[in-house]
Amino acid sequence: MTTTADDVWRLLGELIAAQKETERILREERQETERRFQETERILREQSQETERILREQSQETERKIQAVNKQVGNLSGKWGLFVENMVAPACETLFLNRGIPVHQASQRMKRTVNNQTLEIDVLVSNENHVLAVEVKSTLRVDDIKEFIEDLQQFKQFFPEYNQKQLYGAVAGIEIESGADKYAYRQGLFVLAQSGESVSILNDDQFEPTAW
Repeated sequence: MTTTADDVWRLLGELIAAQKETERILREERQETERRFQETERILREQSQETERILREQSQETERKIQAVNKQVGNLSGKWGLFVENMVAPACETLFLNRGIPVHQASQRMKRTVNNQTLEIDVLVSNENHVLAVEVKSTLRVDDIKEFIEDLQQFKQFFPEYNQKQLYGAVAGIEIESGADKYAYRQGLFVLAQSGESVSILNDDQFEPTAW
């Protein structure tokens, strides 16, 4: 069955809502677990054997809920992959042509391990003279950009086959935290965001990307 743009954006809405719900569930579980442990300490002083039973049951219930949340997060990864596959990666093949960076090859989820350290790039596009690494986030934050800059600084250590090419960076987000786009711009990164049923570059024509 063909996946339409409407299907992708609907799934993305579900992704964001589910992520927020997951965060809420985990936060409440932590608070509830802390409350139960405090209660357990009180009971411990009164009835040690009963306390051990209660603590064991609480631990099992917490583990069950954590496993359920992890399963939910795993289900979301398929939708996230759909967003990268159907929206960001194809857009990169045409978006950067207008910025003087023709794309000859686009790859997804590039991962390389060197000296027990791993670097993963969500989307990597290249031509004879340039290589462009793209970091994709559901919600793009300033901290995400700082971490990605560190990845760019190490990129050629992990992917030495691109040592002779100009390396540029781009960040993409379904939602962009206030100020994150401007921060990325100042760091010399392209910023990609939703535009109708597609993806567009937010940087103006005066933007000059940083070569890493």
